Amino acid sequence: MDLKDGVKTSENKVSSEARKLSAFVRDRSKSLVDRLECYEDIISLEIGDTGLSRAKTLEREFDLRQLYIKYEGDNPTGTQKDRIAFAQLYDALRREYDTVSLATCGNYGVAVALAANLAGVRCKIYIPETYHTDRITEMEQLNAEIIRLPGSYEDVVMESSKLAEKNDWYDANPGGSNTPLQITAYSQLALEIFEDLGDAPKYCAVPVSNGTLIAGIFRGFVTLYKRGKTSRIPKMIAASSANKNPIVYSFLQGMDHCKDLKPDMIKETKLNEPLINWHSFDGEEALYAIKESNGEAFNISDKKLRDMTTLLNKKEGYKVLPAATAGLIALLELNERMNFDADRFVAVLTAKN
Repeated sequence: MDLKDGVKTSENKVSSEARKLSAFVRDRSKSLVDRLECYEDIISLEIGDTGLSRAKTLEREFDLRQLYIKYEGDNPTGTQKDRIAFAQLYDALRREYDTVSLATCGNYGVAVALAANLAGVRCKIYIPETYHTDRITEMEQLNAEIIRLPGSYEDVVMESSKLAEKNDWYDANPGGSNTPLQITAYSQLALEIFEDLGDAPKYCAVPVSNGTLIAGIFRGFVTLYKRGKTSRIPKMIAASSANKNPIVYSFLQGMDHCKDLKPDMIKETKLNEPLINWHSFDGEEALYAIKESNGEAFNISDKKLRDMTTLLNKKEGYKVLPAATAGLIALLELNERMNFDADRFVAVLTAKN
């Protein structure tokens, strides 16, 4: 299966111009500098600049003025993960790796598979044996090799990292040396929100799992504030599956550090899978973002995730994964508690359905 067929037969969509650029990137007879420049062009064409829209129907429903939705479903594979996947593959290309590997429960794997396919880099994706994701077919259509391993997601991340080191593959897993790169990639969301609003919102609400996304957005707003571009740094709201995320648990317990949960506490459901873990790889950075911004953290039940997905589709026309709504639910619950004055509020929806 070649690149063109792989992209056409999967649900992932990239432009014909991006596919033409990919052919140049994959041509190893070209100079590395020129190939990297073409890959940068692909990133500029396909990644980020996602929509920010007023949710006026929800505003009326919940008595909250100027509620904005940052919709990451506009990225090629339908989630925010494309931002870090393409950043990792650019780094892999720059360092002349021929194989990239990672562990995933679904969305990140598809994002890396697409980024690797466009870069002409082999991709090995490790998935826990007990996890079920409909996106495996997409990964395979994009020429990724799927390997099942026993254990939890965290166990598979650690084992895949060991295999990457042993075989001299590029390790694209979260945490460790990849944290600065991924936080920088996610910081772009803050710039995009600022460009649309002209300032920082009062609150920015984000679903959390490993914590990289909320840490990156916070970092981006801090940079904008220090440069004098914004009048404030938004208060960051983290939200995750009830009692199944170390970041939210640690914040609500008043802890200074992100404490791991007991693995046997974590029960996966079809709705909460993108949010749950017993160890958040960038939990310290995420906890710091919440605390430093005087933010909040919320536990969200599966029922609330499901109900908000239905409401968003009915009221605003968004078709999103239930887990993607966690931040929005938390923001609305905080408004119910505090009765916000009129201002600007942003909720990040991380994935389309």
